[in-house]
Amino acid sequence: MSLRLYYCDNYEIPLPPGHKFPMRKYKMLREALAAEGGYDFRESPLADYESIALVHDQSYVSAFLSGDIAPAVIRRIGFPWSVGLVRRTLASVGGTISAAEHALREGFSGGLAGGTHHAFRSEGAGFCVFNDVAVAIASLRVRGLIHRACVVDLDVHQGDGTAKLFEDDSDVLTISVHGKNNFPFRKQFSKLDIDLPDGAGDSEYLAVIPSVLERAIAFGPDIIFYQSGVDGLVSDKLGRLALTHEGLQRRDRMVLEACLDYGVPCAITLGGGYSDPVEPTVEAHANTFRAAAECYSKYTSALKNILNA
Repeated sequence: MSLRLYYCDNYEIPLPPGHKFPMRKYKMLREALAAEGGYDFRESPLADYESIALVHDQSYVSAFLSGDIAPAVIRRIGFPWSVGLVRRTLASVGGTISAAEHALREGFSGGLAGGTHHAFRSEGAGFCVFNDVAVAIASLRVRGLIHRACVVDLDVHQGDGTAKLFEDDSDVLTISVHGKNNFPFRKQFSKLDIDLPDGAGDSEYLAVIPSVLERAIAFGPDIIFYQSGVDGLVSDKLGRLALTHEGLQRRDRMVLEACLDYGVPCAITLGGGYSDPVEPTVEAHANTFRAAAECYSKYTSALKNILNA
């Protein structure tokens, strides 16, 4: 069996010339992984209004879907409104929900998008419209598929929207490791926040990951959502850290192997990455899913051994 990955690069967002968001990385990533083989690619379904409204204010959801959204709100999001943006956003959320459902059945799955952690209940920001991880958690819980969830957010920017949405929810553990001086400049309070100084490299970064994973596993979640942003890469335009590809690979393996070792299902979301040229970002994202495919292979092999014993 192959690691299942949900994609939504078939939905284009029309952006003006010179826009800093690296939209083409999504298709490049899927093509790079497809060329290697060993992955089960599925087109992301569009999330429905009812699922999104479990988390987001109904008036905000309706305004975005219809295009009747205030200019100030769309400016904070950072994308011009379009029908393409609506479809791409719904597919991104739908992919994360589907990946989480599949992870509960098969141990590991991921979306080649998502990780839109700057979206709050009534507004978006920082290229995030709806909070896909929060919507997925709410969707799984309302259907009785999970009770407790953990979000391990290792994007270089704090998962402020996720932290705020779950600040009073004792059954969701939010963890964020991020740049202290980076966006968002007004931080929220995750259940565990670890901020790093500008220029932090592999050794300083990797030193905090064991305590993060210890806290996550001790929480006893039914599923871990891994926000695997690679914008801490030294080449990243928006990152301010100095991580190498090797450091990010070690990070990914630490997270994914902890899920494997303790038998916790893991749904992976893509998160940020803004290197220019974009190729280092694509390679770093690809490394995350290569590591996930290896862990999934170990998981399925172990399960077969148990069933055949």
